[in-house]
Amino acid sequence: MNKIFEVPMYPYQRSEDQDTGSPVRHPVIVIGAGPVGLAAAIDLAQQGIGVVVLDENDKVSFGSRAICFSKRSLEIADRLGFCDPLVDKGVQWNLGKVFFDDRKVYEFNLLPESGHAQPAFINLQQYYFEEYLVQRAKALQAAGAPIEIRGRNKVSAIGTHEDHVTLEIDTPEGSYNLEADWLIACDGAGSPTRQMLGLDFVGRVFEDNFLIADVIMEADFPTERWFWFDPPFNKGQSALLHKQPDGVWRIDLQLGWDIDKEREKRPENVIPRLKEMLGEDVKFELEWVSIYTFQCRRMEKFRHGRVLFAGDAAHQVSPFGARGANSGLQDTDNLCWKLKLVLEGKAPESLLDSYDRERVHGADENILNSSRSTDFITPKSEMSRVLRDAVLDLSEHHAFARPLVNSGRLSLPCTYEGSALNSADALRGPHRTRPGSPCPDAPTPDGYLLPQLADRFTLLTIDAEAPDSFEEAGITVTRLNLSTKDDKTRTLRERYLGDETSAVYLIRPDQHVAARRPAFDENQFRAALRRAIGKETSA
Repeated sequence: MNKIFEVPMYPYQRSEDQDTGSPVRHPVIVIGAGPVGLAAAIDLAQQGIGVVVLDENDKVSFGSRAICFSKRSLEIADRLGFCDPLVDKGVQWNLGKVFFDDRKVYEFNLLPESGHAQPAFINLQQYYFEEYLVQRAKALQAAGAPIEIRGRNKVSAIGTHEDHVTLEIDTPEGSYNLEADWLIACDGAGSPTRQMLGLDFVGRVFEDNFLIADVIMEADFPTERWFWFDPPFNKGQSALLHKQPDGVWRIDLQLGWDIDKEREKRPENVIPRLKEMLGEDVKFELEWVSIYTFQCRRMEKFRHGRVLFAGDAAHQVSPFGARGANSGLQDTDNLCWKLKLVLEGKAPESLLDSYDRERVHGADENILNSSRSTDFITPKSEMSRVLRDAVLDLSEHHAFARPLVNSGRLSLPCTYEGSALNSADALRGPHRTRPGSPCPDAPTPDGYLLPQLADRFTLLTIDAEAPDSFEEAGITVTRLNLSTKDDKTRTLRERYLGDETSAVYLIRPDQHVAARRPAFDENQFRAALRRAIGKETSA
């Protein structure tokens, strides 16, 4: 077992807050030092917002857990300053293959186009992801950023008030109290915060159970995602194989209903299953074993006054499709710039209601895709199984059937269709960059596009005139001026212009499109900015 699990990354240290006569108030407190909580804290701290992270543990997660991180997550990580070690350590992949019995019936490429700085996906154990997040947080702290991680600080009680939240915290040296202007709950699927506030999930829990086994072995499987329906080694069920760093392979095996979970996790039961899949001669050792049940659920609302929920605390989906951690990172990407503007008094508190609406929309999209994947992977009737198997048979030879194969629709960034922050589309441009969409990357003379669109409102002009900057509602919008004359690969034109000759885009700090027009119109873009910060109704 990797020794990283045993090393305290943020060991308990007594805080000055524990020795004050009255509770200290912080602008933001985050509960949970997992990937989502740490990403939120880093996002806020590197923009100058004071944040304290509380976690009852002091180590990274035990076991690989989430391993598939999408291109969008890597783009967010790049904005937060910790992408390079992820990509350097991770196993990059973009190809997937689907098998029915022992036949390959379908394969896909998640990034068939060039012109992106990041790969389609990397596979990386969650404990490494968390380690790099902790290192980034400590580097920011050392540079003077207002961020602190407090290990072995367990929140035992929460009180909500109109203008703040109160917390009671248990430590090895006793309890103390804190206050927060805003509380972000990133404390996982079992979220004690959610339970303390008497809130719950709505959605579906599926009956099927799956075995996760991380095994260390030398194998010559390619760096691809392999998924089997009804394989010879797990008849009537399904299986998944993924490569991770350090010679670790992730194997998922469907086990079915009504199982004894503790019994199935025992090595004497796991190892024979793996030998049947890998062969008797393959030498391997178990690193981590777990059982999971498909769940597709979410909270009805992600904002409850001054308490904001993100990640698994707010929503859960089945793991096929890698929509858990990736959607959690999109939560914080959406939330933190809005919270910053509210804390600075530049936007109304109601802007945070758009976090709820936009990310509930994202959660519903993920739940829909995950539910469909689950229904395809685990048919609930004999007729459903017959239809599924027919689709798999047809897909081997007929292209029309392949889009119907669903072994897990893999995570894509959400487009905030119909958001109140969007302005009406005034450009006959590409559909992929309509208002609400995440900006696709593209090469430019000064490097890739997305890093030039980070952490601020940007006016992206392509073969269009505009001022170098303008200010509205206390916010300065800076111009990024590009031309198709420098677009040797035509990537910028294809992704942002289409058949238009010029374009002007207003880009949000989270790199989503707020508005676009063929030319700069000062009044229109001032109104679009006010709309994007919740100060004007949609147009």
